[in-house]
Amino acid sequence: MLSLGPVAFAAPWLLLALPALPLLWWLLRVTPPAPRRQVFPPIRLLRDLPAVEQTPARTPWWLLALRILAAALVVLGLARPVLGPGAGTGVAAGAAPLLVVVDDGWAAAPDWPARMAAAAAAVERAGREGRRAALLATAPAETGAPPAVSALMPAEELRARLAALRPKPWAPDRAAALAALRRFREAHPGGFESLFVTDGVEHAPAGAPEGFAPLAAALAEAGPLTVARAEGRPVRRLAPPSAEADRLGVTVQQIPIAADAEAAVLARTGDGRVLARAAVPIAAGAAEGRAALELPLEIRNQVVRLELDEPAGAAGVVLLDERFRRRPVGLVAGGEGTADAPLIGELFYLDRALAPFTEIRRGALDQILARRVAVLVLADRTVPEGPERERLERFVREGGTLVRFAGPRLAERPDPLLPVALRAGERQLGGALSWEQPQRLAAFPDHSPFAGLPVPEEVTVERQVLAEPAPRLAERSWARLADGTPLVTADARGAGRIVLFHVTANAEWSNLPLSGLFVEMLRRIVALSAGVAGVEGEQPLAPLETLDGFGRLGPAPPAAAALPANRIEAIAASPRHPPGWYGTPAQEGEATYRRALNLTAGLPPLRAAPPPAGAALLPIGGLPAERDLGPWLLAAAFLLLALDMLVSLGLRGLLSAPRRAAARAGAAVLLLALLAPAAPVQAQRVPGGPEPEGAAALATRLAYVATGDAAVDEIVRSGLVGLSDYVNRRTAAALAEPVAVVPGRDDLAFYPLLYWAVTPDAPQPDARAVEALNAFMRHGGIILFDTRSEGSGEGFAPGARAALRRVTRDLAIPPLAPVPEDHVLRRAFYLLSELPGRFAGGTVWVAREVDRANDSVSPVIVGGHDWAGAWAIDSRGNNPYAAIPGGARQRTLAYRFGVNLVMYALTGNYKGDQVHVPAILERLGN
Repeated sequence: MLSLGPVAFAAPWLLLALPALPLLWWLLRVTPPAPRRQVFPPIRLLRDLPAVEQTPARTPWWLLALRILAAALVVLGLARPVLGPGAGTGVAAGAAPLLVVVDDGWAAAPDWPARMAAAAAAVERAGREGRRAALLATAPAETGAPPAVSALMPAEELRARLAALRPKPWAPDRAAALAALRRFREAHPGGFESLFVTDGVEHAPAGAPEGFAPLAAALAEAGPLTVARAEGRPVRRLAPPSAEADRLGVTVQQIPIAADAEAAVLARTGDGRVLARAAVPIAAGAAEGRAALELPLEIRNQVVRLELDEPAGAAGVVLLDERFRRRPVGLVAGGEGTADAPLIGELFYLDRALAPFTEIRRGALDQILARRVAVLVLADRTVPEGPERERLERFVREGGTLVRFAGPRLAERPDPLLPVALRAGERQLGGALSWEQPQRLAAFPDHSPFAGLPVPEEVTVERQVLAEPAPRLAERSWARLADGTPLVTADARGAGRIVLFHVTANAEWSNLPLSGLFVEMLRRIVALSAGVAGVEGEQPLAPLETLDGFGRLGPAPPAAAALPANRIEAIAASPRHPPGWYGTPAQEGEATYRRALNLTAGLPPLRAAPPPAGAALLPIGGLPAERDLGPWLLAAAFLLLALDMLVSLGLRGLLSAPRRAAARAGAAVLLLALLAPAAPVQAQRVPGGPEPEGAAALATRLAYVATGDAAVDEIVRSGLVGLSDYVNRRTAAALAEPVAVVPGRDDLAFYPLLYWAVTPDAPQPDARAVEALNAFMRHGGIILFDTRSEGSGEGFAPGARAALRRVTRDLAIPPLAPVPEDHVLRRAFYLLSELPGRFAGGTVWVAREVDRANDSVSPVIVGGHDWAGAWAIDSRGNNPYAAIPGGARQRTLAYRFGVNLVMYALTGNYKGDQVHVPAILERLGN
């Protein structure tokens, strides 16, 4: 590599062609003379022709200089000149090997392209200098292999490995990276230069020896060190939320900065819809900010994912499983009169223990069971034989959780709705079945959902009901006393379970309700009440879906392993246990059970890594400063050669006036082609604006009437984009981007289907628009009128139905009827019994079958289901508008109706004619 001030040449040997330019001058200095125009009178030709010998004319000096300049530009361009070599790479010129160290953990994901650009620039410069290079990624690989330094190789070969690098959804292992670096130094004692592309985060706990500083110091000892890190962008992550009584508390953590900041958290459903957005303010110098997501219970329980509304990778995503759902819990006491008495009431402690994370419902047993509840708690209440017991048995069989607390009533009259058989009477201090001192709790067994909870020494039991000895008593015991007698027993019944606390719900028999352990035990029981059989104890949960470094869910990597159900909250994300969904796959007749392992739940406090002493700091965040001048020089040489060709043709007289005009036009086109960007830019059509000439005839596309309401037009446009994409993926149709049209101004003949969202203030079309719309329907076009009013009657779009009558007053609308069961719209591609959109339940109207115009193809379809809202997709491919009330299934049916609609518009009554083929063939045979 040859450097001349701010310019360097990657192929300097090509500059040897420059001394040959004088020879090129000698070769190019002769230009054939221009032919002379001569009138051909034969006699005058013989008299006036000169007899002198013709000699070639000399090339003008300016044309010769032009050719020499073009040749020089070709030589310089092929020599690969680089302006500002090394600028922005942080790598000095030299011959020593280059080691590129990259932090590829969770914190590197937000600005990953900028990090890769900085590393690629350094490798590019090392390649121009003929140096060898190696790569060290500090995060463990997906296979679980620890960080290792690659072998030294030509820099050109290292580019492929660098391009294949991706951020990991776990933290770097800098201790293992330091060990790998020491082995590399032993193999290369001569030293090397290093570029450390770091994420700027100290991932080790405070005071740990395996942090950032030891790795940076070891790199500095081996040779020159440049540390590249992002500047000006705070490192953020989203902590798991807190489930409060009426909200979800969200916390955004960041490395403190000097200015106030704000982050945004989105709450998404399983199909990607955004249900809420919370702005989280973070004060200057603060390490975190807090906010609340306030949602109704039914909507809140649909949230399965929280994420930062900015690129944040896996650390900006929190998955919400059953632990974060707020479940309705019914409370019923045996003695309603004193149930809420302070300190002694049967429901006093239950209400205070359950209220922070559940919705408490009180009342009579029939009233509670009339609504859906996840858990029903009976505090010393007996269940006599009769309709009440039958309703409770049905509640448990269908997936409910029944929690019962003992007491004098239950001890005297036990019933069959218990997990174990009870002995008559109760065991107490001083009684027939007694102990000398209050009993403490034993450690919870491994199969218990309480496994892992600490057992306080101060919790004691003075009185309890005893279980009859049985073969499966130990298996059904979730908690025991120190002497081995069961304290909490449980048994599965159908899809649900029955849980019995062998003590009272107040402090009369035990001080357990006074402890924090009581709250945690109830929380875990409620968490199991998902309507399906829960997973408990050491039962393994297999990885179902896991997050990659960018926060996207996908198949679990091969090294991912199952983890015990009772340890998921204590396990940190790693290659063996990547963050994501763990659970048991769905069995026949059952739903999938899922638990979330979140990355940020197991991370230490967020701290900035200190800048290493003696290292050069390189800010990253954009493309490197050096510029490759070769393509520009070659393009300039090509332009000069094209100009030389035109001038030479002119000097030789080969350009007549028409040819000169054509040459000038060709030169202009050539110049524009060279100066145009590499990627063609397609003109974007403004809704309602004129369409590029001829564009509508080049592809099949759907159209919509521009309403003038920007919000409505955007919903319809994104809806037709989503439908076109769905149709292209599911059928052989090829639909292009939908367009907005204005009837009467735009030609409608190119479009098979016209979507018209009727707004309440829609004006009546003028005479020109009416004529265009009638002609469109008369020649086979279909108009879908959507009033978007079926969501809540006239409440969602008041006045839309009156606007429909106003819009269609002068149109040639045939008599309409509800879509019959055998209509082609219900079977053109999919067989559909209903035609929902974003809303469901309304009537869809089409032309009557008896009207044979257009071969019985209805020119008009009328409804109010907001189909465009159901089809709509945003820039990320998600559906931004909820389908009410059917959710994902209703949206699927809406898409299928859209496919049938497009097939109906493209093929007419072809599908309907297929049904009549036997009758037609029979008639032809007769």
